[in-house]
Amino acid sequence: MKAQLSQRHLLGIRGLSADEITHILDTAETFREISEREIKKVPTLRGRTVINLFFEPSTRTRTSFEIAGKRLSADVINVSSSSSSVTKGETLLDTARNLEAMSPDLIVIRHPSAGAPHQLARVCRASVVNAGDGAHEHPTQALLDALTIRQQKGSFEGLRVAILGDLLHSRVARSNAHLLTTLGAEVALAGPGTLAPPEFASLVEGRSLRVERRIEDAIEGADVVMVLRIQRERQDKAFLPSLREYAVHFGLTRKRLELAKPDAIVMHPGPMNRGIEIASDVADGSRSLILDQVANGLAVRMAVLYLLGGGAGTNTSNPTTRVKDEAGTAESQSSKPAASSADEPATEPLRAAVSVGGTGTESSK
Repeated sequence: MKAQLSQRHLLGIRGLSADEITHILDTAETFREISEREIKKVPTLRGRTVINLFFEPSTRTRTSFEIAGKRLSADVINVSSSSSSVTKGETLLDTARNLEAMSPDLIVIRHPSAGAPHQLARVCRASVVNAGDGAHEHPTQALLDALTIRQQKGSFEGLRVAILGDLLHSRVARSNAHLLTTLGAEVALAGPGTLAPPEFASLVEGRSLRVERRIEDAIEGADVVMVLRIQRERQDKAFLPSLREYAVHFGLTRKRLELAKPDAIVMHPGPMNRGIEIASDVADGSRSLILDQVANGLAVRMAVLYLLGGGAGTNTSNPTTRVKDEAGTAESQSSKPAASSADEPATEPLRAAVSVGGTGTESSK
């Protein structure tokens, strides 16, 4: 039986079932083919409006959400903090209510404060997609990472994944910890003691998530090595003696990568600090899938907009077979939208984020 999303918003990975995650990944696989066409557009969300509301700098996430909406034929509006009325003193909720008055179908939001997408979901009829909130979660990044891993490894059951770096400020680490353990992988986290607190192991129940004191212990025998960016804009405290010392003791080098399995893959959510958390020869090496992640990000975000936006006349099992190119018309057969029937947004308190420093007021990957 096909899994359906249990709610009409995507606010985080926490709370999604394994079936729901797999359903999103399967849907994303069908959208990969669209990017290989000469005419890279389908009328799936024609007549729907997507607002991208970004209060933090972004290249990959914002661009891929914009392209995803346009390739699904939605009307896409981009709003940044510098061009919004927030600069004049307007609150986030007042901004959301004003946008809601214009009847958008989806609102994609990135915000430096954890929980901001949840606030919008409480007052908006439109579906809300979390594109990163503070140091809390970044669900579509975890989904695109999972899609990339599945394409290379097939199954997550028993897979050993090492996540290295600045865990304290990373919403990517939190979302991946929830997603990968839900699908059956074993996750080892490692980084400097100031940036990898032991409390991270309590993010998920059971023993599938652990924190190592040395990155070599996390990398050893790993199938996947995921490196996180050192968020230098967040270094307002003495988390590290110096970036050079971090590179020496915690950077992913070719020698350290040899501790992983011979077919291990290397991932990074970007942007990279070359020569600090990852060496250039590793980032550009044959085992690096960093650009594959970017390509999969577009497919995942198309899938999320499609599932939440409820493309009329589409089939969730393979939406690309139900529509023709931009100049074409939808084929005769149709089915109901894949949007969830749940009306109430997720309002689970962000206790896990709070317990491990996840309420930072500013964060990127």
